[in-house]
Amino acid sequence: MNKKIVIFLFLAILSLTFLSSCHYHTPSLDLATVTEIELLIQETFPVQINVVAKGYLPNPCTHIEQITQRRDGNNFFITIKTKTIQGICIEVITPFTETIPLAVYGLPKGIYHIEVNGIKGTFTMDVDNILLENS
Repeated sequence: MNKKIVIFLFLAILSLTFLSSCHYHTPSLDLATVTEIELLIQETFPVQINVVAKGYLPNPCTHIEQITQRRDGNNFFITIKTKTIQGICIEVITPFTETIPLAVYGLPKGIYHIEVNGIKGTFTMDVDNILLENS
C-alpha cells in the first residue's frame, strides 16, 4: 500500500476516535456536581468556618460561574452553579475544590446544618459567636 494512503488512514482513524469523545455544547448554567463537603473550623474568637466543597465538572469547557449562600434559621444553603461555554469540547471529568467562608459572625450558640448542592453537613456553635464590647 502506498505510504501516503497508510498515513492518511491512520490520521483519519485517530481524528474519528478523538471526535467521538467530543460533543458540541450550547451555553448553559447548571448546578455543579458536589461529591463531598468538609467543614474547617478555625479555633479563633469569633469563630470562622470555611466549607470546602469537592466535586467535578463534566468537561474542561465548564467552569464555576457563581456561588451563593443563604441562611434560613439554623440552616445554610450554598449553591454552586457552573457555566458551559459554547463549542466542541472533549468529555473529560475535571475535579474541583472550592473553599467558601461561611457567614457565621453574630450567630447564637446552637446546632447548624449546611447543604451544598444536596450534600449535607452539621456543626455546633458552643457559644454565641459575637464579640462583646467592654463597658
